[in-house]
Amino acid sequence: MPVIEPASRYSELRRQEAVSPKVLFAVDARCVPDSPVHDVAELTAVTAAAVEVGSGHVLDTSHVIFPNGAITLVLILAESHLSIHTWPEENMVAIDLFSCGKIDGALVIDHLIRGLRLESVTISQLPRGVEVSRLPAADRRARSSTAG
Repeated sequence: MPVIEPASRYSELRRQEAVSPKVLFAVDARCVPDSPVHDVAELTAVTAAAVEVGSGHVLDTSHVIFPNGAITLVLILAESHLSIHTWPEENMVAIDLFSCGKIDGALVIDHLIRGLRLESVTISQLPRGVEVSRLPAADRRARSSTAG
């Protein structure tokens, strides 16, 4: 299981992140039959390791296992959050990483793709935050369609 760290250790980090770029990484993929996405302990371990590789910090985790075996896993990060949703009947996985600050979101996603043995991967990046919302609508559309 990941090491859970107290949020109070990251108050300065959060102040720095207030002015840093924010990005939502959205990943849709298929999983192979032996993928760790079917085991919540292994899924959590791989996900926490990916966050660590990307210089992120896990503050807490929570999960739900549904009757069909689907899993929703959420990691609360000092740098925001990461969620994974699985659909075993479709061999589908959806990952959302909202990142800000010094976490390397692209590295986290790359590690997840490899660690979870995902295929047919689609990655979208969407800039988020006040600076983006202050742009005229046409510029926001241009930025979101060219990211990633």
